[in-house]
Amino acid sequence: MSEDADVAADADIERLATVLEDPTARTILTETSQEPLSARTLSERCGVSEPTIYRRLEDLRECDLLVERTKPDPERGHHRTMYATNFERLTVELCDGHLELRVDRREDPADRFTRLIEGM
Repeated sequence: MSEDADVAADADIERLATVLEDPTARTILTETSQEPLSARTLSERCGVSEPTIYRRLEDLRECDLLVERTKPDPERGHHRTMYATNFERLTVELCDGHLELRVDRREDPADRFTRLIEGM
């Protein structure tokens, strides 16, 4: 691994550690691992304001731990933004004197369907 890659990996691990040390961010991840949720619902479940939720959602998206999806809302005549985790496991390992970060991603059903169709 090059020195530049080491610096980038160290920055990724540091950023991730900073985000994950926040209890609200951790609650968002655990809550959205079960089902996609709106910011309003997350605010209620976490017991914090919506502006705080939006800041944590942005942090988690920047770390590529959360995805944003648009869901039609026929009752209100528009759409709702929902948030869901996009990983199954985060691993930090000490290998040959370096910390290595590995994120095992969930496969999106739409991506799986596309791959199936393209393979035909």
